[in-house]
Amino acid sequence: MARETSPPPRLGFCCTFIPDADPAHRTLKAAKDAAKLMNLGTVTMAHLQRLGPAERRQKLEDVVRHNLAALERQIAWVAARPPLERLLRMASSLLPGYTHPTAMPLYAETSLRTLIETGLARIGERARAGGVRLSMHPGPFCIIASCNPNAQANGIAELEYHAEAMAMLGYGSGWHPQGAHVNIHVGGREPGIDGFRENLSLISETARNLLTVENDESLFGLDAVLRLGERIPVVLDLHHHWVESRGAYLEPDEPRIQAVIASWRGVRPVSHISVSRESLLPDHDPAALPDYAALSESGHSWRDLAAHSDLMWNEAVNALVARHLAWSDFEIEAKGKNQASVPLAAGIGRRLTGALAA
Repeated sequence: MARETSPPPRLGFCCTFIPDADPAHRTLKAAKDAAKLMNLGTVTMAHLQRLGPAERRQKLEDVVRHNLAALERQIAWVAARPPLERLLRMASSLLPGYTHPTAMPLYAETSLRTLIETGLARIGERARAGGVRLSMHPGPFCIIASCNPNAQANGIAELEYHAEAMAMLGYGSGWHPQGAHVNIHVGGREPGIDGFRENLSLISETARNLLTVENDESLFGLDAVLRLGERIPVVLDLHHHWVESRGAYLEPDEPRIQAVIASWRGVRPVSHISVSRESLLPDHDPAALPDYAALSESGHSWRDLAAHSDLMWNEAVNALVARHLAWSDFEIEAKGKNQASVPLAAGIGRRLTGALAA
């Protein structure tokens, strides 16, 4: 089993790049063009079905070519950032409709397959050369255990697509190579944790070796997902835990942190963070941790409090992230994407520099 040797702490954004508000992007058109260049596109299967065979094939290839180029540009941008920021969650739309009957025959064609394999192999090499840690996070419908056989089959197929994409990037061998992972939720209340554990046998070895599971804010909190820790790594979502526990903030010395670390079996863990929306708490002191009980008593529902902020506006939460970086990397799930992660990294960098100077 591969083990990392004292990897540096890293944090980063998820899926979508938002251009800076610099002079080159001041016009609306320029901003849109910059965003399109840096971000993945997609095409609906309904649209493909309306096209003739030749047009359908060309449209899918055009989207795939764009996505490969955009992903490579994202990784190049991340690789040029300071070491603390070299982490990226890739968008699941990389290969649109990969498991759909309309697109599957097209992806099986030799020319398109070669384009994808060659492109992803090059992109993966670039990520490794730049020290960029990669992950993917399928949507909530990607579950491996369900009382609905069709939902379960579709969920497993979707997971295998993500694992195959990771393998083509060069992360298909061994236990979470270089920290690469595909993260999912447990899913519905039934069959729950036990069904999830049993159905690990239904997925490929590659998928099992990349799979992680995170705690959610409603059905499966940290204590529940830690029951899976002997089989797969647990991704700790601090914001989900705050909501599900109705206000608990975990510190690095909390005993359950050691169980999370152990679940990764020698690979540096990844955690998630966000904070409640700015618009929900416009007058909140950014130097104070949000008080769940007080917010709830003032009329805020748990669903409202669970919604992610645009930026990492709360300095007390940011300080908590800085403390947890001693043992875990972080994916920043704020809606502002890199515009949230970059200032957070700068602030943490200043803290670390100050601590070393002291």
